[in-house]
Amino acid sequence: MRIATCGAMLLVAGACCVRAQQAGMQNDWDVHKTLAAIAVHADRLAPFVDGIHPENWSGAPEAYAAQAKGCRDEVRSIAAAARALSQNPDKLTEELQLLFRIRTLESRLASLGEGLRKYQNPPMADMLSSGVAENAGNLQRLEQYVLELSAAKDQEFHVADQEAQRCRQSLSRQPKQEKD
Repeated sequence: MRIATCGAMLLVAGACCVRAQQAGMQNDWDVHKTLAAIAVHADRLAPFVDGIHPENWSGAPEAYAAQAKGCRDEVRSIAAAARALSQNPDKLTEELQLLFRIRTLESRLASLGEGLRKYQNPPMADMLSSGVAENAGNLQRLEQYVLELSAAKDQEFHVADQEAQRCRQSLSRQPKQEKD
């Protein structure tokens, strides 16, 4: 009986905590819009990245060609991942993974942009840089959501752990029943 009571109290406490914590979180619709905007941004960036061909640059290191191919693949993967994640945005691990992938792509595109500036066309490098920067607001909202989601998951774990400890103490204080 006490185990069932402890379990019920654990569920109620967890539900109350989640609702209280999520009151400060972005709502699902806003997160969905942010992830959709990230996907659309990646889709708009893809043709521009497709137009960068370091293999045609005179005197450029061959590493730029591999970097450009990696960027082409990654920009499409980010668009697909953002769309998939927008259907179920409460997956902390996937949110973090997407955020890290975007930041890595930004870094690689900055490097590619420097090559573009040096070996092909400085105005195109500026366009690439400004195109990447257009996503800053979306990334800031995603980062904020990831922080909020992380705090909510941490709070859920903390409440569940406290309730489990309380239930263990309650059960350990019960007198042992003798078996017949």
